[in-house]
Amino acid sequence: MSAAVPAAVSVAGPRVPRVNIDDLVWQKDWHGGVPPRLVEEILERGGLEVLVEAARERGDWFCAEGAVRGLCADGEFARAWAVVEPFTATGWQPAIRAGADVLLRWGRVEQALELAHPPGPGAEPGDAWPDYAEVLVGAGRVDEAIDALVPYLGERGVLQALVRITEGQDRDDRLLELLTPVAEEFSRDPRQCGIGDLWYALSARTTVLERSGRADEAMSLLGADVAARRYGPENTVDFHAELLARHGRIEPLRELATRTRNPKAVRAYVTTLEDLGRAAEAETYLRGFHDPAAGPDNFMVALQEFLIRQDRLDEAVQVVGHTFDDLYESLLQSTMILMAEQGHPDKAVQLTEGRSPEFLEENERYWLRSNRWWLMGEAGRSREAIAEIEALPPDEVDDLEVTIAWLLARDDRTEEAVALLRRCPGSQAATDLARLLVRQGRCAEAVAVIPDVSTQRAENRRLLGKGKEAE
Repeated sequence: MSAAVPAAVSVAGPRVPRVNIDDLVWQKDWHGGVPPRLVEEILERGGLEVLVEAARERGDWFCAEGAVRGLCADGEFARAWAVVEPFTATGWQPAIRAGADVLLRWGRVEQALELAHPPGPGAEPGDAWPDYAEVLVGAGRVDEAIDALVPYLGERGVLQALVRITEGQDRDDRLLELLTPVAEEFSRDPRQCGIGDLWYALSARTTVLERSGRADEAMSLLGADVAARRYGPENTVDFHAELLARHGRIEPLRELATRTRNPKAVRAYVTTLEDLGRAAEAETYLRGFHDPAAGPDNFMVALQEFLIRQDRLDEAVQVVGHTFDDLYESLLQSTMILMAEQGHPDKAVQLTEGRSPEFLEENERYWLRSNRWWLMGEAGRSREAIAEIEALPPDEVDDLEVTIAWLLARDDRTEEAVALLRRCPGSQAATDLARLLVRQGRCAEAVAVIPDVSTQRAENRRLLGKGKEAE
Protein backbone atom coordinates (compact mmCIF):
# COMPACT_ATOMS: atom_id res chain seq x y z
CA MET A 1 0.00 0.00 0.00
CA SER A 2 1.35 3.42 -0.88
CA ALA A 3 1.57 5.91 1.92
CA ALA A 4 -0.62 8.96 1.80
CA VAL A 5 1.56 11.94 0.93
CA PRO A 6 0.53 15.04 2.90
CA ALA A 7 -0.99 17.28 0.27
CA ALA A 8 -0.50 20.38 2.38
CA VAL A 9 3.24 20.21 1.89
CA SER A 10 3.51 19.06 -1.70
CA VAL A 11 6.33 20.82 -3.50
CA ALA A 12 6.26 21.15 -7.25
CA GLY A 13 8.97 19.18 -8.99
CA PRO A 14 9.48 16.34 -11.45
CA ARG A 15 8.47 12.90 -10.25
CA VAL A 16 10.85 9.99 -10.45
CA PRO A 17 9.44 7.56 -13.03
CA ARG A 18 11.81 4.72 -12.18
CA VAL A 19 11.06 4.42 -8.46
CA ASN A 20 9.36 1.22 -7.34
CA ILE A 21 9.57 -0.85 -4.19
CA ASP A 22 11.32 -3.81 -5.81
CA ASP A 23 14.15 -1.59 -7.02
CA LEU A 24 14.40 0.17 -3.67
CA VAL A 25 14.56 -3.08 -1.69
CA TRP A 26 17.18 -4.43 -4.07
CA GLN A 27 19.29 -1.30 -3.74
CA LYS A 28 19.23 -1.51 0.05
CA ASP A 29 19.90 -5.25 0.20
CA TRP A 30 22.71 -5.25 -2.39
CA HIS A 31 24.07 -1.70 -1.99
CA GLY A 32 23.03 -1.19 -5.59
CA GLY A 33 22.93 2.03 -7.52
CA VAL A 34 25.55 4.51 -6.36
CA PRO A 35 27.09 2.82 -3.27
CA PRO A 36 26.69 4.57 0.11
CA ARG A 37 30.42 5.13 0.64
CA LEU A 38 30.70 6.79 -2.75
CA VAL A 39 27.73 9.00 -1.93
CA GLU A 40 29.57 10.12 1.22
CA GLU A 41 32.65 10.99 -0.81
CA ILE A 42 30.55 12.97 -3.27
CA LEU A 43 29.00 14.94 -0.41
CA GLU A 44 32.39 15.59 1.17
CA ARG A 45 33.66 16.98 -2.15
CA GLY A 46 30.77 19.38 -2.62
CA GLY A 47 28.72 17.28 -5.04
CA LEU A 48 25.32 17.84 -3.39
CA GLU A 49 23.61 18.97 -6.59
CA VAL A 50 24.91 15.88 -8.38
CA LEU A 51 23.15 13.71 -5.79
CA VAL A 52 19.92 15.70 -6.14
CA GLU A 53 19.98 15.14 -9.88
CA ALA A 54 20.81 11.43 -9.54
CA ALA A 55 17.92 10.92 -7.13
CA ARG A 56 15.52 12.63 -9.52
CA GLU A 57 16.72 11.14 -12.79
CA ARG A 58 17.93 7.68 -11.76
CA GLY A 59 15.67 6.83 -8.82
CA ASP A 60 18.82 6.14 -6.82
CA TRP A 61 17.99 5.67 -3.12
CA PHE A 62 21.44 6.23 -1.65
CA CYS A 63 21.81 9.41 -3.69
CA ALA A 64 18.42 10.52 -2.39
CA GLU A 65 19.46 9.81 1.21
CA GLY A 66 22.68 11.77 0.73
CA ALA A 67 20.90 14.64 -0.98
CA VAL A 68 18.33 14.86 1.81
CA ARG A 69 21.06 14.95 4.47
CA GLY A 70 22.96 17.65 2.62
CA LEU A 71 19.91 19.79 1.90
CA CYS A 72 18.61 19.53 5.48
CA ALA A 73 22.06 20.48 6.80
CA ASP A 74 21.79 23.62 4.65
CA GLY A 75 18.27 24.33 5.90
CA GLU A 76 16.73 23.65 2.47
CA PHE A 77 13.83 21.55 3.72
CA ALA A 78 11.47 22.24 0.83
CA ARG A 79 14.04 20.95 -1.65
CA ALA A 80 14.80 17.96 0.59
CA TRP A 81 11.10 17.08 0.60
CA ALA A 82 10.96 17.42 -3.20
CA VAL A 83 13.79 14.86 -3.41
CA VAL A 84 12.31 12.30 -1.03
CA GLU A 85 8.57 12.67 -1.75
CA PRO A 86 8.51 10.42 -4.85
CA PHE A 87 10.20 7.68 -2.82
CA THR A 88 7.67 8.01 0.04
CA ALA A 89 4.85 7.65 -2.49
CA THR A 90 5.87 4.01 -2.98
CA GLY A 91 5.04 3.23 0.66
CA TRP A 92 8.52 1.80 1.27
CA GLN A 93 9.21 2.13 4.99
CA PRO A 94 12.79 3.54 4.91
CA ALA A 95 11.56 6.27 2.54
CA ILE A 96 8.53 6.96 4.74
CA ARG A 97 10.85 7.42 7.72
CA ALA A 98 13.24 9.67 5.80
CA GLY A 99 10.35 11.78 4.53
CA ALA A 100 8.84 12.12 8.00
CA ASP A 101 12.20 13.29 9.34
CA VAL A 102 12.38 15.98 6.65
CA LEU A 103 8.86 17.17 7.48
CA LEU A 104 9.65 17.25 11.20
CA ARG A 105 12.76 19.34 10.66
CA TRP A 106 10.78 21.59 8.35
CA GLY A 107 8.26 22.21 11.14
CA ARG A 108 5.44 20.31 9.39
CA VAL A 109 4.72 18.17 12.46
CA GLU A 110 1.17 17.03 11.71
CA GLN A 111 2.10 16.17 8.14
CA ALA A 112 5.08 14.16 9.39
CA LEU A 113 2.82 12.19 11.73
CA GLU A 114 0.26 11.66 8.97
CA LEU A 115 2.95 10.30 6.66
CA ALA A 116 4.53 8.05 9.30
CA HIS A 117 1.31 6.60 10.74
CA PRO A 118 1.02 2.88 9.89
CA PRO A 119 -1.92 1.86 7.72
CA GLY A 120 -4.03 0.56 10.60
CA PRO A 121 -4.00 -0.69 14.21
CA GLY A 122 -3.88 -4.31 13.12
CA ALA A 123 -0.86 -3.88 10.89
CA GLU A 124 2.25 -5.95 11.54
CA PRO A 125 4.72 -3.73 13.41
CA GLY A 126 7.86 -4.34 11.35
CA ASP A 127 9.60 -0.98 11.43
CA ALA A 128 6.41 1.01 10.90
CA TRP A 129 5.24 1.38 14.50
CA PRO A 130 8.75 1.95 15.95
CA ASP A 131 9.35 4.56 13.22
CA TYR A 132 6.02 6.23 13.97
CA ALA A 133 6.86 6.26 17.69
CA GLU A 134 10.19 7.91 16.95
CA VAL A 135 8.42 10.62 14.94
CA LEU A 136 6.08 11.15 17.90
CA VAL A 137 9.10 11.63 20.14
CA GLY A 138 10.51 14.12 17.64
CA ALA A 139 7.21 15.97 17.88
CA GLY A 140 7.55 16.10 21.68
CA ARG A 141 4.79 13.54 22.29
CA VAL A 142 6.81 10.98 24.21
CA ASP A 143 3.96 9.39 26.18
CA GLU A 144 1.98 8.84 22.98
CA ALA A 145 5.07 7.20 21.48
CA ILE A 146 5.28 4.76 24.36
CA ASP A 147 1.54 4.06 24.14
CA ALA A 148 1.88 3.33 20.42
CA LEU A 149 4.41 0.57 21.10
CA VAL A 150 2.85 -1.04 24.17
CA PRO A 151 0.57 -3.37 22.15
CA TYR A 152 3.62 -4.74 20.34
CA LEU A 153 6.07 -5.33 23.21
CA GLY A 154 6.47 -8.98 22.27
CA GLU A 155 7.23 -8.26 18.62
CA ARG A 156 10.71 -8.30 17.16
CA GLY A 157 12.57 -5.00 17.34
CA VAL A 158 10.01 -3.20 19.51
CA LEU A 159 11.79 -3.49 22.88
CA GLN A 160 15.03 -2.13 21.44
CA ALA A 161 13.13 0.69 19.74
CA LEU A 162 11.33 1.58 22.96
CA VAL A 163 14.59 1.80 24.89
CA ARG A 164 16.27 3.79 22.11
CA ILE A 165 13.61 6.43 21.53
CA THR A 166 13.10 7.19 25.24
CA GLU A 167 16.74 7.82 26.07
CA GLY A 168 17.08 11.26 27.65
CA GLN A 169 13.29 11.75 27.72
CA ASP A 170 12.81 11.39 31.51
CA ARG A 171 10.52 8.39 31.15
CA ASP A 172 12.71 5.67 32.62
CA ASP A 173 10.39 4.98 35.57
CA ARG A 174 7.48 4.38 33.24
CA LEU A 175 9.63 2.26 30.99
CA LEU A 176 10.69 0.07 33.89
CA GLU A 177 7.04 -0.46 34.79
CA LEU A 178 6.57 -1.90 31.32
CA LEU A 179 9.81 -3.85 31.04
CA THR A 180 9.93 -5.43 34.50
CA PRO A 181 6.97 -7.82 34.07
CA VAL A 182 8.17 -8.80 30.61
CA ALA A 183 11.65 -9.58 31.97
CA GLU A 184 10.17 -11.48 34.89
CA GLU A 185 8.01 -13.51 32.50
CA PHE A 186 11.19 -14.53 30.72
CA SER A 187 12.86 -15.43 34.00
CA ARG A 188 9.97 -17.70 34.94
CA ASP A 189 10.03 -19.58 31.63
CA PRO A 190 13.03 -19.02 29.31
CA ARG A 191 11.45 -21.39 26.78
CA GLN A 192 9.28 -18.46 25.75
CA CYS A 193 12.25 -17.10 23.81
CA GLY A 194 10.39 -17.76 20.59
CA ILE A 195 8.01 -14.90 21.33
CA GLY A 196 9.55 -11.97 19.52
CA ASP A 197 12.02 -10.03 21.61
CA LEU A 198 11.45 -11.71 24.96
CA TRP A 199 15.10 -12.73 25.09
CA TYR A 200 16.02 -9.02 24.99
CA ALA A 201 13.80 -8.05 27.90
CA LEU A 202 16.60 -8.56 30.43
CA SER A 203 19.16 -6.44 28.61
CA ALA A 204 16.52 -3.79 27.85
CA ARG A 205 15.58 -3.58 31.52
CA THR A 206 19.18 -3.38 32.71
CA THR A 207 20.01 -0.75 30.06
CA VAL A 208 17.27 1.49 31.45
CA LEU A 209 18.36 0.80 35.03
CA GLU A 210 21.95 1.74 34.19
CA ARG A 211 21.10 4.97 32.41
CA SER A 212 18.80 6.00 35.26
CA GLY A 213 21.65 5.70 37.78
CA ARG A 214 20.84 2.24 39.11
CA ALA A 215 23.82 0.36 37.71
CA ASP A 216 24.30 -1.78 40.84
CA GLU A 217 20.76 -3.08 40.52
CA ALA A 218 21.36 -3.81 36.84
CA MET A 219 24.53 -5.77 37.63
CA SER A 220 22.74 -7.76 40.32
CA LEU A 221 19.93 -8.73 37.96
CA LEU A 222 22.32 -9.77 35.21
CA GLY A 223 24.46 -11.68 37.67
CA ALA A 224 21.44 -13.69 38.78
CA ASP A 225 20.51 -14.39 35.17
CA VAL A 226 24.02 -15.59 34.35
CA ALA A 227 24.00 -17.82 37.42
CA ALA A 228 20.74 -19.36 36.19
CA ARG A 229 22.34 -19.86 32.75
CA ARG A 230 19.50 -18.17 30.89
CA TYR A 231 21.39 -17.64 27.65
CA GLY A 232 19.81 -16.77 24.34
CA PRO A 233 20.30 -14.96 21.02
CA GLU A 234 21.77 -12.07 23.00
CA ASN A 235 24.14 -13.78 25.40
CA THR A 236 23.59 -12.32 28.86
CA VAL A 237 27.20 -13.08 29.81
CA ASP A 238 28.38 -10.70 27.07
CA PHE A 239 26.04 -7.96 28.24
CA HIS A 240 26.98 -8.46 31.89
CA ALA A 241 30.70 -8.32 31.08
CA GLU A 242 30.29 -5.07 29.14
CA LEU A 243 28.32 -3.54 32.02
CA LEU A 244 30.93 -4.54 34.59
CA ALA A 245 33.71 -3.18 32.38
CA ARG A 246 31.96 0.16 31.87
CA HIS A 247 31.79 0.62 35.62
CA GLY A 248 35.29 -0.60 36.37
CA ARG A 249 34.22 -3.59 38.46
CA ILE A 250 37.47 -5.48 37.93
CA GLU A 251 37.11 -8.35 40.39
CA PRO A 252 33.53 -9.33 39.48
CA LEU A 253 34.54 -9.10 35.82
CA ARG A 254 37.51 -11.40 36.38
CA GLU A 255 35.32 -13.86 38.27
CA LEU A 256 32.74 -13.83 35.45
CA ALA A 257 35.36 -14.37 32.74
CA THR A 258 37.13 -17.14 34.63
CA ARG A 259 33.97 -19.01 35.62
CA THR A 260 32.20 -18.87 32.26
CA ARG A 261 35.27 -18.90 29.98
CA ASN A 262 33.17 -16.67 27.75
CA PRO A 263 35.44 -15.15 25.04
CA LYS A 264 33.79 -11.71 25.16
CA ALA A 265 34.01 -11.61 28.94
CA VAL A 266 37.69 -12.58 28.77
CA ARG A 267 38.34 -9.87 26.20
CA ALA A 268 36.46 -7.30 28.29
CA TYR A 269 38.56 -8.15 31.34
CA VAL A 270 41.82 -8.04 29.40
CA THR A 271 41.11 -4.71 27.68
CA THR A 272 39.97 -3.19 30.98
CA LEU A 273 43.30 -4.19 32.55
CA GLU A 274 45.14 -2.69 29.56
CA ASP A 275 43.23 0.57 29.94
CA LEU A 276 44.36 0.67 33.57
CA GLY A 277 48.01 0.21 32.56
CA ARG A 278 48.13 -3.40 33.78
CA ALA A 279 49.14 -5.02 30.48
CA ALA A 280 51.52 -7.55 32.08
CA GLU A 281 48.70 -8.80 34.30
CA ALA A 282 46.40 -9.01 31.27
CA GLU A 283 48.96 -11.09 29.37
CA THR A 284 49.47 -13.51 32.24
CA TYR A 285 45.72 -13.99 32.51
CA LEU A 286 45.31 -14.60 28.77
CA ARG A 287 48.16 -17.09 28.63
CA GLY A 288 46.35 -19.09 31.28
CA PHE A 289 43.67 -19.85 28.67
CA HIS A 290 46.09 -20.43 25.79
CA ASP A 291 47.10 -23.97 24.83
CA PRO A 292 49.99 -23.72 22.30
CA ALA A 293 49.32 -27.26 21.07
CA ALA A 294 45.63 -26.69 20.43
CA GLY A 295 43.98 -25.69 17.19
CA PRO A 296 42.57 -22.22 16.60
CA ASP A 297 40.18 -20.95 19.24
CA ASN A 298 38.92 -17.63 20.57
CA PHE A 299 41.56 -17.46 23.30
CA MET A 300 44.40 -17.95 20.84
CA VAL A 301 43.02 -15.12 18.72
CA ALA A 302 42.53 -12.91 21.78
CA LEU A 303 46.17 -13.43 22.79
CA GLN A 304 47.31 -12.64 19.27
CA GLU A 305 45.23 -9.44 19.20
CA PHE A 306 46.67 -8.43 22.56
CA LEU A 307 50.25 -8.91 21.35
CA ILE A 308 49.54 -6.90 18.19
CA ARG A 309 48.08 -4.07 20.29
CA GLN A 310 51.31 -4.16 22.30
CA ASP A 311 53.27 -3.89 19.01
CA ARG A 312 54.89 -7.29 19.59
CA LEU A 313 54.30 -8.47 16.07
CA ASP A 314 56.77 -11.34 15.89
CA GLU A 315 55.30 -12.89 19.04
CA ALA A 316 51.78 -12.39 17.69
CA VAL A 317 52.69 -14.35 14.57
CA GLN A 318 54.39 -17.05 16.61
CA VAL A 319 51.24 -17.65 18.69
CA VAL A 320 49.17 -18.59 15.62
CA GLY A 321 51.84 -19.44 13.06
CA HIS A 322 51.47 -23.19 13.49
CA THR A 323 47.99 -22.90 11.91
CA PHE A 324 49.05 -21.04 8.76
CA ASP A 325 49.41 -24.07 6.49
CA ASP A 326 46.33 -25.82 7.83
CA LEU A 327 43.91 -26.31 4.94
CA TYR A 328 40.80 -25.93 7.12
CA GLU A 329 41.65 -23.91 10.22
CA SER A 330 44.28 -21.46 9.07
CA LEU A 331 44.50 -18.08 10.82
CA LEU A 332 46.75 -16.71 8.07
CA GLN A 333 44.23 -14.40 6.41
CA SER A 334 42.90 -12.90 9.65
CA THR A 335 46.49 -12.32 10.82
CA MET A 336 47.36 -10.55 7.58
CA ILE A 337 44.33 -8.27 7.93
CA LEU A 338 45.08 -7.53 11.59
CA MET A 339 48.65 -6.53 10.75
CA ALA A 340 47.51 -4.30 7.91
CA GLU A 341 44.97 -2.62 10.19
CA GLN A 342 47.77 -1.92 12.67
CA GLY A 343 49.84 -0.26 9.94
CA HIS A 344 52.19 -3.12 9.08
CA PRO A 345 51.23 -4.28 5.55
CA ASP A 346 54.84 -5.16 4.67
CA LYS A 347 55.03 -7.68 7.52
CA ALA A 348 51.67 -9.05 6.41
CA VAL A 349 53.04 -9.58 2.88
CA GLN A 350 55.89 -11.63 4.34
CA LEU A 351 53.35 -14.07 5.80
CA THR A 352 52.22 -15.03 2.30
CA GLU A 353 55.71 -16.36 1.53
CA GLY A 354 57.01 -19.83 2.35
CA ARG A 355 53.62 -21.51 2.48
CA SER A 356 53.40 -25.25 1.88
CA PRO A 357 52.71 -26.55 -1.64
CA GLU A 358 49.47 -28.14 -0.42
CA PHE A 359 48.23 -24.86 1.04
CA LEU A 360 49.16 -22.94 -2.10
CA GLU A 361 47.38 -25.45 -4.32
CA GLU A 362 44.21 -25.08 -2.26
CA ASN A 363 44.24 -21.33 -1.62
CA GLU A 364 46.66 -19.38 -3.80
CA ARG A 365 44.39 -18.58 -6.70
CA TYR A 366 41.23 -18.17 -4.65
CA TRP A 367 42.37 -15.60 -2.10
CA LEU A 368 46.06 -15.65 -1.21
CA ARG A 369 47.34 -13.86 -4.31
CA SER A 370 44.66 -11.16 -4.27
CA ASN A 371 45.32 -10.49 -0.57
CA ARG A 372 49.05 -10.34 -1.23
CA TRP A 373 48.61 -7.79 -4.04
CA TRP A 374 46.31 -5.67 -1.91
CA LEU A 375 48.87 -5.66 0.90
CA MET A 376 51.68 -4.83 -1.49
CA GLY A 377 49.68 -1.85 -2.72
CA GLU A 378 49.14 -0.72 0.88
CA ALA A 379 52.88 -1.12 1.51
CA GLY A 380 53.87 1.09 -1.45
CA ARG A 381 54.94 -1.86 -3.60
CA SER A 382 52.34 -1.51 -6.35
CA ARG A 383 54.81 -1.79 -9.22
CA GLU A 384 56.17 -5.02 -7.81
CA ALA A 385 52.64 -6.39 -7.48
CA ILE A 386 51.80 -5.41 -11.07
CA ALA A 387 54.93 -7.20 -12.26
CA GLU A 388 53.81 -10.35 -10.42
CA ILE A 389 50.37 -10.15 -12.03
CA GLU A 390 51.72 -9.58 -15.52
CA ALA A 391 54.01 -12.60 -15.17
CA LEU A 392 50.98 -14.88 -14.73
CA PRO A 393 48.73 -16.22 -17.50
CA PRO A 394 45.77 -13.78 -17.75
CA ASP A 395 43.22 -16.52 -17.13
CA GLU A 396 44.76 -17.22 -13.70
CA VAL A 397 43.95 -13.74 -12.34
CA ASP A 398 40.38 -12.87 -11.46
CA ASP A 399 39.40 -9.23 -12.15
CA LEU A 400 42.75 -8.66 -13.83
CA GLU A 401 42.20 -5.12 -15.14
CA VAL A 402 40.37 -3.95 -12.01
CA THR A 403 43.20 -5.21 -9.80
CA ILE A 404 45.89 -3.55 -11.91
CA ALA A 405 43.89 -0.31 -12.02
CA TRP A 406 43.67 -0.25 -8.22
CA LEU A 407 47.42 -0.78 -7.97
CA LEU A 408 48.06 2.00 -10.53
CA ALA A 409 45.94 4.37 -8.47
CA ARG A 410 47.87 3.41 -5.31
CA ASP A 411 51.04 4.25 -7.24
CA ASP A 412 49.66 7.75 -8.04
CA ARG A 413 49.18 6.83 -11.71
CA THR A 414 45.54 7.88 -11.60
CA GLU A 415 45.05 8.74 -15.27
CA GLU A 416 46.42 5.34 -16.31
CA ALA A 417 44.01 3.70 -13.88
CA VAL A 418 41.08 5.74 -15.22
CA ALA A 419 41.92 4.86 -18.82
CA LEU A 420 42.15 1.16 -17.97
CA LEU A 421 38.88 1.09 -16.02
CA ARG A 422 37.00 2.83 -18.83
CA ARG A 423 37.66 -0.25 -20.96
CA CYS A 424 36.43 -2.71 -18.35
CA PRO A 425 32.84 -4.03 -18.27
CA GLY A 426 30.83 -4.61 -15.11
CA SER A 427 29.56 -2.69 -12.10
CA GLN A 428 32.69 -3.23 -9.99
CA ALA A 429 34.94 -1.61 -12.60
CA ALA A 430 32.43 1.23 -13.00
CA THR A 431 32.34 1.83 -9.24
CA ASP A 432 36.13 1.83 -8.99
CA LEU A 433 36.30 4.28 -11.90
CA ALA A 434 33.67 6.49 -10.28
CA ARG A 435 35.64 6.56 -7.04
CA LEU A 436 38.75 7.76 -8.86
CA LEU A 437 36.75 10.43 -10.68
CA VAL A 438 35.21 11.67 -7.44
CA ARG A 439 38.66 12.05 -5.92
CA GLN A 440 39.53 14.25 -8.87
CA GLY A 441 36.46 16.37 -8.20
CA ARG A 442 34.58 15.02 -11.24
CA CYS A 443 31.41 14.04 -9.34
CA ALA A 444 28.84 14.31 -12.14
CA GLU A 445 31.02 12.24 -14.44
CA ALA A 446 31.49 9.69 -11.65
CA VAL A 447 27.75 9.12 -11.21
CA ALA A 448 27.25 8.95 -14.99
CA VAL A 449 29.65 6.00 -15.37
CA ILE A 450 27.78 3.83 -12.84
CA PRO A 451 25.13 1.67 -14.51
CA ASP A 452 21.55 2.45 -13.51
CA VAL A 453 19.65 0.16 -11.15
CA SER A 454 17.89 -1.89 -13.84
CA THR A 455 21.22 -2.59 -15.57
CA GLN A 456 22.85 -3.57 -12.28
CA ARG A 457 19.97 -5.88 -11.40
CA ALA A 458 20.24 -7.60 -14.78
CA GLU A 459 23.98 -8.09 -14.27
CA ASN A 460 23.33 -9.43 -10.78
CA ARG A 461 20.84 -11.98 -12.14
CA ARG A 462 23.35 -13.12 -14.74
CA LEU A 463 26.08 -13.58 -12.15
CA LEU A 464 23.76 -15.48 -9.81
CA GLY A 465 22.72 -17.69 -12.71
CA LYS A 466 26.34 -18.49 -13.50
CA GLY A 467 26.95 -19.31 -9.87
CA LYS A 468 24.08 -21.81 -9.84
CA GLU A 469 25.35 -23.41 -13.03
CA ALA A 470 28.79 -23.86 -11.45
CA GLU A 471 27.39 -25.65 -8.38
